[in-house]
Amino acid sequence: MGEARRRSIQGLPPKAPKRTKPDDSPRVAPWLPLTRLQADRFVSLTTRGAWVGIAALVLFWVTVRFIGPAAGWWTLADG
Repeated sequence: MGEARRRSIQGLPPKAPKRTKPDDSPRVAPWLPLTRLQADRFVSLTTRGAWVGIAALVLFWVTVRFIGPAAGWWTLADG
């Protein structure tokens, strides 16, 4: 039996939706609408993005330098 049906049979009111907790972390600066939690999330996201970019660059370099010439797709100008 569903929750809504059970509550209606028992005469209870419908369940109230969950309310999200507001971000109570302090602001970085009083005049800047950016909280400390938002700043930490931004740093975390950009750090992860930088590592993804570094991994993509290494993969591209390995492909150009080793995989492509070994597969016969192209030849290196310095080799």
